[in-house]
Amino acid sequence: MKTHKVEVGNVTRELPVVSVAPGVSVALFNMLGDTEVTEAAGRELAARLPQDVDVLVTPEVKALSLAHVISRESGKPYIVIRKTQKPYMVDPVAREVVSITTGRPQLLVLDGFDVDKIRGKKVAVVDDVVSSGGTLNSIRQIVEEVGGEVVSVVAVFTEGQERPEVTALGHLPLYT
Repeated sequence: MKTHKVEVGNVTRELPVVSVAPGVSVALFNMLGDTEVTEAAGRELAARLPQDVDVLVTPEVKALSLAHVISRESGKPYIVIRKTQKPYMVDPVAREVVSITTGRPQLLVLDGFDVDKIRGKKVAVVDDVVSSGGTLNSIRQIVEEVGGEVVSVVAVFTEGQERPEVTALGHLPLYT
């Protein structure tokens, strides 16, 4: 299997290159269960957060552990944008997005209970990989709709096209 070598802080990994669509492959970065990578990435990204950030916002699942480490290191609280609407949510704010890794529509949902934690605040969006920007754009729309301001986007990697608006630790190519 073809791999792509990456370094996250002082940690090295060989990422498998996998097909995500006809003629398109990616170096698959999955931090879930990799404590060493998550801790290294979280420390590095926390050190790069702008001082004026009030709160972190992250999409559910893969970036959740990263947001936790950044929160612990920076002292900033974090909020999770869920991928399903739960029955207990009050006045949820939702957007649909198609991610390059899922290839199908997904829902991003902010629980209404978390709106006051974002309204009037400066927000840093935390993600593992920013590729097409679909998830990022949907989260930005949700944050702005409830009165927050996205002042920073941090990710372990960008992928595909360059994304100067994202503070990332590295860049992953798309294989075609």
